Amino acid sequence: MTGIIPKAINIFICMFFLMTNTMAQRLGIFENENDVGAVLHPGSLAYDQQSEKYTLSGSGANIWLANDEFHYAWKKMKGNFIVQCRANFSGKGTDPHRKLGWMVRSSLHTDAPCVNATIHGDGLTSLQFRKEANTNMQELKFDIKAPDMIQLERRGKIFIMSVAHYGEPYVIEKISDVDVGDEVYVGLFICSHNKDVIETATFNNVRIIVPAKENFVAYKDYIGSTIEIFDLSSGNRKKVYTAPASLQAPNWTPDGKSLLYNSNGLIYKLDLSKKIPQQLNTGNVRNNNNDHVISFNGKMLGLSSASPDGKYNSVVYTVPVTGGSPKQITPGGPSYLHGWSPDGKYLIYTGQRNNEFDIYKIPATGGDEIRLTTSSGLDDGSEFSPDGKYIYFNSVQSGTMQIWRMKPDGSDKTQLTSDEYNNWFPHVSPDGKWIVFLSFMKDVKPDDHPFYKHVYLRMMPISGGQAKVIVYLYGGQGSINTPSWSPDSKRFAFVSNSE
Repeated sequence: MTGIIPKAINIFICMFFLMTNTMAQRLGIFENENDVGAVLHPGSLAYDQQSEKYTLSGSGANIWLANDEFHYAWKKMKGNFIVQCRANFSGKGTDPHRKLGWMVRSSLHTDAPCVNATIHGDGLTSLQFRKEANTNMQELKFDIKAPDMIQLERRGKIFIMSVAHYGEPYVIEKISDVDVGDEVYVGLFICSHNKDVIETATFNNVRIIVPAKENFVAYKDYIGSTIEIFDLSSGNRKKVYTAPASLQAPNWTPDGKSLLYNSNGLIYKLDLSKKIPQQLNTGNVRNNNNDHVISFNGKMLGLSSASPDGKYNSVVYTVPVTGGSPKQITPGGPSYLHGWSPDGKYLIYTGQRNNEFDIYKIPATGGDEIRLTTSSGLDDGSEFSPDGKYIYFNSVQSGTMQIWRMKPDGSDKTQLTSDEYNNWFPHVSPDGKWIVFLSFMKDVKPDDHPFYKHVYLRMMPISGGQAKVIVYLYGGQGSINTPSWSPDSKRFAFVSNSE
């Protein structure tokens, strides 16, 4: 009899994990799905693991007054959170007032207090809310019509709704003093606004984010990280690896098979087929930061790390891309690496010298450093174009942090962006056509690039011009500090953050 109980327990454990995996395949990041209210036709949820796309179908007479009817995919959450997606109705639909969006509810009762980020079939966009059970819904209407990017954030009793037509910055409305309780239902909804029909919508790039606590200490307290890949043709994000630690700055290897990133001072190689990271040998250089770059020929890796003797907090080293004993290149520091020349002869980096941060280049085998920028303030994020004709960088020399370029000898400096954002880390696509860069909002100081902020990843032609938002992101420092384009210029890697 003694052997029967352990065997039964093993069977139970296997069945539990099988059920859990099956639910994850069907529901994705949500815990459950169901109809709310007396709907005439049952709704449904379909989740495609490969594309990370959700398809939601549902009926329901309305979500209004004190009686809601709709289909809901949800999970329970406590505390602050951010939810975001790109959403579209399927087909022309029957009623122009059909609705989709994000919803936060105190319960699944039809008259529950709630906050809804709502897009209607006719394009009407509104932040709807019911403060108490069995009372009528209220709303704040947006001027924007038919956006497809939807974000809803809770900060205590404050709810912030952000919407945009994909590619454009968010338009924002918020409400205060809405108490739906600490533990709430959070999820996607659809309502046909016609009890006799079923409507369908698709939701891509669905993310539920738990932000850093307000009192977190930068460079001491960290939250979880996800390495993601963005596909330019589809506009879709794909999660490839998640960890509770701080993962930073993925570099794409020239063979297209792996990503290199730093975490806790070490460099890791993530095989994209196996999704299993392996530590890269960097000898006694074990305080690596997120300024690491692979040479254009794929043979060498440049590192920025605190010197083993503790004299400098960041010195530039090189090491074979397969690992080995690093060679120190810069004689002193702080020196933060950002690029190789295409011919492999030079490294370019930001150096702090005499209380100024400027861009320097140095022979890749070591030697005398050459100063390329001389303006007052921070110059950073330098990177060669693939043809070697220009160095792209970010600088505060015009007042805010903007994207610039110059010739390899430091001459002919030209400003490429001039907008309300603070723009960092320009990365040129291998085909030489595009620049992807990170944009902080105006609440961030021009010379700062902190962790855990609402940021945009934007793209523009290499010669400059209108920048388009391509990723709406919770991240910042470590998200895209170093070159991360795929060799075919069709994708790039970045890091998002959440508890």
